[in-house]
Parts: sequence; structure tokens; C-alpha cells
Amino acid sequence: MLEISLNVYYTIALSILVLMLGDFIKSRMAVLRKFCIPTPVVGGVLFAVLITVLNMSGICKVSLDSSFNEFFSLLFYAGIGYTASWKLLKKGGPQVIVFLILSSILVVFQNGLGVVVCKLMGVNPLVGLACGSIPMVGGNGTAAAWGPILENAGLEAGTTIATAAATFGLVGGALLGGPIGRYLIEHNNLKPNPEAMDMKFGNEEKKVPVDEKRMTAAAYQVLLTVGIGTLISYLLKKTGIEFPASVGVMTAAAILRNVADHTEKLDLKLPELSMISNISLLVFLALSMMTMKLWKLIDLALPMIVILVAQMILMTLFGIFITFRVMGKNFDAAVMTVG
Repeated sequence: MLEISLNVYYTIALSILVLMLGDFIKSRMAVLRKFCIPTPVVGGVLFAVLITVLNMSGICKVSLDSSFNEFFSLLFYAGIGYTASWKLLKKGGPQVIVFLILSSILVVFQNGLGVVVCKLMGVNPLVGLACGSIPMVGGNGTAAAWGPILENAGLEAGTTIATAAATFGLVGGALLGGPIGRYLIEHNNLKPNPEAMDMKFGNEEKKVPVDEKRMTAAAYQVLLTVGIGTLISYLLKKTGIEFPASVGVMTAAAILRNVADHTEKLDLKLPELSMISNISLLVFLALSMMTMKLWKLIDLALPMIVILVAQMILMTLFGIFITFRVMGKNFDAAVMTVG
């Protein structure tokens, strides 16, 4: 069998081609835009299917170097951490805290459901976690970040399982969201609150044009944040509890953001940091999707389908009967339920 082994540089270059392919396909398929399927998922899934066909048919074996996946993921999660502003959180009022509590309860239900289904089907319970809150709440990024931890815990192909479940979640969430939202709004005759629609949420500062100096400063900031976050992750591991490296980076970024909110001495280049984070996310997701070993999912196809369908039913019931009611049974509650 022909073997093709690509080093990290070729792999990253290939990920860019995959992104370009995904963008090309998405621009010509309205259904992908309608359901908000991310560009790296479109191109990455197609590439993963191609690699699977080549490997299983015996035509050739392709291996990719994914050692830079974590680096791009940490750049992305640093950007996420910089959005954790207590100053902005307070503007959301009590509803933000209530929604956080509901989301936390749902996470427990999702993981519990996944483990119970696995027990009933005689499957490794870690599969239930890989098809639980990690991909269903966290999405592809969190799935790829937690995948290695699941693998270290004994779940072979944990990253592939979680990433595949997250992709299913993207489609499932898109298919469920619209009908559920329409049902709640029409059944309860809900109307949007004009005052809420006019409310400005966020930073009211005058926008500053992006230039080389600001982008350079943002790059310095995000790289320093990754370094500080790695140290925090090291200290967290000393507690004996397993945390992905992203937790430390997000913690470091959140601390810097909240310090900056209360002093003018620390000037964070937030728009530029967001740009770096978004670009890193695209490359990170492309690399994660490309390196999915789909052939390892064959034996788990039935258990995964059962778990994921059960998750869709759980989230539908939880959203309609708990989230919508607790959040106030109004238009905003319906929108949050859909989200």
C-alpha cells in the first residue's frame, strides 16, 4: 500500500486548502449557509471522508502531523477568555445567572444520559461523555480540546468520536432550532420587546482603525496570554484533576480582561485579538476535522446514533418545558431556548 506522510508544515498548508474548498462549496450551497454550517466543517468532513475511503480501500495510507492543533486552539481560547468581562456580565442582569444555572443543569443531564445509554448497550461509558455535553454544548472546538483527555482516560479515537458528535450537533441544533422557536412564538403569541431590541450591550468606545502597530501589539498580547495560561494549566494539574490546556489560557485572558476594564494602564487590543482568535479557530477546526479517523467509528455507529438522538430529545424537552418557562415565557425566553 502506498503511504503518504505529511509533516506539520504540509498539514497546515493542506488545512488552508481545505478551508478554501469549504468556503467555495458553502458559497454555492444555500442549505449550508441556512443551517450555519462552519466552513472548516464543510471542507474538513469531505477531506476526512476522502482519507477514510483511501485507507479502507487499500489505495493508500495518508498520515498527517497534527502537533500544531493545540497551539491554534490556545490562540482561539485566549480570544474567548478576553470576552469574559464581569463589567459586561452585570449588564445582562439576573437572567444571565439564571441561564448559566440552567445550562449547568443541562450539562449534567446530557452526560448522565450518555453514560446511562452506554451502560444499557454495553459500551464504554466514556463514549457517552464524548457524545454528551463536550460536543453538544462545547461544539467542535471543545470536542477537539477534550478529545485527547478522553483518549488518555482509555477511549480510543476519543477526539474523532467527540468531533463527529459535535458535527452531528451542528446539524441537529440547526434542524431543531427553527421549528421549536416558531412553535413557542406562535403557540404563545409572543412579540419582541422594543426596548430590548434597542438596548446597546457592550463597549461603547469609538472604533479605532486596525493598523500594523495595533495588530502587532495584539499578537504580543495573545502569545503572552498563552504562555501565562500554560503556567496556570500546569498549576491546575498539580491539583490532581485533569484540565485541558484551554482552561488555563481562558483563565489568564479573563483575568487580564477584567483588570483592563478597571484601569487605563492596560490597553487590550480587543478587536485585533478577536481577529487573531477567529483566524486561529478556522485553522484549528480544519486541522481537527481533517484528522478524524472515521473508520474507527464503524463499530460505534449504532450506539452513537442512539445516544445522539436521545440527546436531541432531551434538549428539546428541556428547552420547551424548563428553559422557556424559567426564563419568563416571553419572546426573549423563546430565543434563548432556541440558542
